[in-house]
Amino acid sequence: MKFNKNYFLTFISFLFSLESICYSNNDSIEYKIGQMLMFGIGDVNSVEGADSLLLELSKNHLGGIILFEKNVNQYDSYNNLKKLIDKIQLVSKNSLFIAIDEEGGRVNRLKQKYGFHRTRSAKSLGDENNLDSTYHYSKKTSDLLKKLGINVNYAPSVDLSINLENPVIYKLERSFGRKPSLVLSHAKSFINAHRENNIISVLKHFPGHGAIKGDTHDFLVSSDSSINEILELHAKSFEKLFQECDLVMINHGWYKAFENKPKPASMSYNIITDLLKNKMSYNGLIMIDSVRMKSLADNYLEREILDGFFSAGGDLFLDPINPIECLEYIAKIAKKNLDHFQSRINKVLDFKNKFKYHE
Repeated sequence: MKFNKNYFLTFISFLFSLESICYSNNDSIEYKIGQMLMFGIGDVNSVEGADSLLLELSKNHLGGIILFEKNVNQYDSYNNLKKLIDKIQLVSKNSLFIAIDEEGGRVNRLKQKYGFHRTRSAKSLGDENNLDSTYHYSKKTSDLLKKLGINVNYAPSVDLSINLENPVIYKLERSFGRKPSLVLSHAKSFINAHRENNIISVLKHFPGHGAIKGDTHDFLVSSDSSINEILELHAKSFEKLFQECDLVMINHGWYKAFENKPKPASMSYNIITDLLKNKMSYNGLIMIDSVRMKSLADNYLEREILDGFFSAGGDLFLDPINPIECLEYIAKIAKKNLDHFQSRINKVLDFKNKFKYHE
């Protein structure tokens, strides 16, 4: 979806206006709502082109932003991106999550053509199966992210390469391999390299995207894996990494073992709460994969996605398509059930405080 700057600024102004329905300090509804949401910044790629954005950000509370390749200026890429991130943090009313997809290989935003270092795909590192090598390349990435001021990396992918026809995991070389033990060991090296720089890693795409038949970017795809296969195979690497990593991303595939009718995992109470939280005893943050993917956007209104995700037990909503509608709906929910809403916000703030990303 093409970025509309006026629409974005209208949304930011709406966020600020929510003070009229809330308290007067950092316990306000608008502050709480902002902490649950992470937004893209359109095609802004330099401080010089960000005046309006920065002005509005200075008035409001947001949980964080996500950067895409379009936010990397092709000229003097490092310095332009560094200055932009520093300025965004400086003007923000609270410390932000600054996130990026930097898995390595074909899924990276900081490419060599912009002057950044060469990365390697998870598959190439898994095939080599040298943990020192995985740590080396992961540390180079985390060193770069730290210098830039990026504090969240949407990686590693701990999906298993089960379906060799899978267009978004196997064919893009995003998995370390087929065996859970192999994926687990290399994911640990990746996470450890990031943790040394206080970079948050994100386990994705729960409960495992490697056996799914298609690409959730394009349509709602399904998994025929049994509950036992998911528990003992696909989800096993996630479970063993819960002590290493505190943020899990839910994918948009339909898992027939948990839902009789088509429903993405990101809106499934059976998967997010019953499986992930209760059966697997996960108590960290849960975020949704991009809600702009066609598996969701073509089948649900955004408020339906919001309601489905938060009702299922999710915490962080990523890159909404219609921000104003999104905020209005969450405000409505919050006013009806403030205690439950506040507990989730406290969870996000506690997480930020743990990593010293909250003031």
